[in-house]
Amino acid sequence: MQIYNSLTRQKEEFVPRQGKKVNMFVCGPTVYDYSHIGHARTYISFDVIAKYLKYKGYRVKYLQNITDIEDKIIAKAKQENKEPLTLAKEFEKAYYQDVKSLGITSVYKYAPATKYIKQIVSQVKRLKEKGFAYEIPSDGFYFDLKKFPEYGKLSGRTTESAEDAVSRIDESVNKKNKGDFNLWKFSKPGEPKWKTELGEGRPGWHIEDTAITEKHFGEQYDLHGGARDLIFPHHEAEIAQMESISGKKPFVKYWLHTGFLTINGQKMSKSLGNFITIRDTLKKYSAEALRFLVLSTHYRSPIDYREEAIKSSWAGIQRIEEFLRKLSNIRRLEVQLLSGAGEILLETRKEFLEAMDDDFNTPQAIAAIFKMIKELNPLLAENKVDKKSAKKIKKLFEEFNNILGIIPRKTKKTPNEILDMIDTREKLRRDKRYSEADDLRRQISSKGYQIEDTEHGPLVKPR
Repeated sequence: MQIYNSLTRQKEEFVPRQGKKVNMFVCGPTVYDYSHIGHARTYISFDVIAKYLKYKGYRVKYLQNITDIEDKIIAKAKQENKEPLTLAKEFEKAYYQDVKSLGITSVYKYAPATKYIKQIVSQVKRLKEKGFAYEIPSDGFYFDLKKFPEYGKLSGRTTESAEDAVSRIDESVNKKNKGDFNLWKFSKPGEPKWKTELGEGRPGWHIEDTAITEKHFGEQYDLHGGARDLIFPHHEAEIAQMESISGKKPFVKYWLHTGFLTINGQKMSKSLGNFITIRDTLKKYSAEALRFLVLSTHYRSPIDYREEAIKSSWAGIQRIEEFLRKLSNIRRLEVQLLSGAGEILLETRKEFLEAMDDDFNTPQAIAAIFKMIKELNPLLAENKVDKKSAKKIKKLFEEFNNILGIIPRKTKKTPNEILDMIDTREKLRRDKRYSEADDLRRQISSKGYQIEDTEHGPLVKPR
């Protein structure tokens, strides 16, 4: 298996530090609002990565933090006249509901930052003792970047850009160096605070992740994931903190990052009015349609969310459902595989595994599934697939779906009459008999169904 390592900027053979054991950490959300589809893109991608590693026989321990104390939480709580920790708990609960709705089931533990204050304080104290941290009176403790010359080795830079995810608590006029980042912030009136040996205050954003992973994984582990905008300064800061504390390199063996998500070609933001939450999306489309959309693009590539794209994903799922319904209707009892169906299954599994072994290439894996459907459909039409063969085909789909999660467990069944009319219309369109195809569309409409033609075929839904 080859995976792209952001640290070395190349594909490498995946070899965990301890045999088949994989410790995997992914940066979780800051819980001050409902999670958006950018979050969905990242967490669906890593859900599939974790599930595929388990499928390959690795013992995966997938840990995710929850940032439940941070500037954005404090500002939102003040705006809504709530206690910051109360507001954070509300949106943390909403996040768990969202990931459950999306079929994300691979995380073994969610770790809210405020439950690791003891570990955070310990790390700050050790950084101070080793000379990597300094105190600014009435402000807090900061990491001294002059003491860690390798800062920037993950991103290839040491200064911020417009795309970086940054925190305002790092902005202090009294810092020794411009890039120095906050480790522990002394409390201001009305802010949440913890009484510690460092003084009353709250954690910096970067320190929570290394404190959490050191507690559960130790000083080094296998795989760290997150969105691309976290590479700098957040993930650089994590490396600086943990390698300074432990003296061991690398802190993480493999770094994986998801590409940016845009909305109709624009960056998602509330000011542009294009902020789309997971729960709003799931009111219109199924979780499987959103997962299909995400997985149709490689996890490292940018993805542009458009209505026509998710409708196309929905149509793709309908094609799979229609194919599986045809298999369920087979009643032939011959015991042997007929007309090369067995060879098609073997080739499909081979292509699926090759795609996933090549840096989790889900678009190619999905393409292998649709290639199989295309090759088997003529055999179904000619009644050349028996019941035992159908069972084996469905078992392979279940195997794939346990990784991808794109086939709904419960579906609204479209009547066979409508499905037959849609099949006929598709044949007419392929033969360029457009007038007859349009006539069939009108007949389908008169029976209460509408069709939208998409990249993955016709999308059918009740009018």
